Amino acid sequence: MDRWANVIRRLGIKPNAISFLGFALGISSGVAYWIAGSLITDLSAYRAYLTLAVLLLLSSSLCDALDGTLARTRGEVTVFGGFLDSLIDRYVDSAVLLGITLSGLCDPAWGAIALVGSLLTSYVRAKAESFGIKMESIGLIERAERIIIILASSVVEIVWSNSSALRIGIVILAVTSNFTVLQRILYFYSVTRRAFNP
Repeated sequence: MDRWANVIRRLGIKPNAISFLGFALGISSGVAYWIAGSLITDLSAYRAYLTLAVLLLLSSSLCDALDGTLARTRGEVTVFGGFLDSLIDRYVDSAVLLGITLSGLCDPAWGAIALVGSLLTSYVRAKAESFGIKMESIGLIERAERIIIILASSVVEIVWSNSSALRIGIVILAVTSNFTVLQRILYFYSVTRRAFNP
């Protein structure tokens, strides 16, 4: 990351530009998943669009990692940059899960539960940290693990089409993300209970 950030820094590219590129790639990944679902009867086209969706999501994730590194190497870390990065992550997560769900690549109910769990995992952390309670690494999965679940199940689906790998991946994501929300709620409760009820 540092090496790539130095190359980009020499080109004069700003961290927020990388953030917006990651946003565009992430939204495009969601669209590619949606199109893939409409082409499920054409196996070669289905695999092509799933592969495109995976590559776009990987590229978006790379931008997400790179923008922060670039900001640090340029000495341009700002509160707004962190806020923008977090907001873009939520849009990308939503676009990808909506693309998968609306395409019919997973059960709609499980897709909705996965989307809610993914958004609430981040919300609970942000809300807890607004009270001064750190939530980093608390819980079973965070955004990186959620992306890995989607990517891994997509790759299996590409290799073994109609294996229901993506459907199973979304079920796993739905369960683990909401379990993480519960873990963070319980952690917040235990910390605040000790702090205010010694």
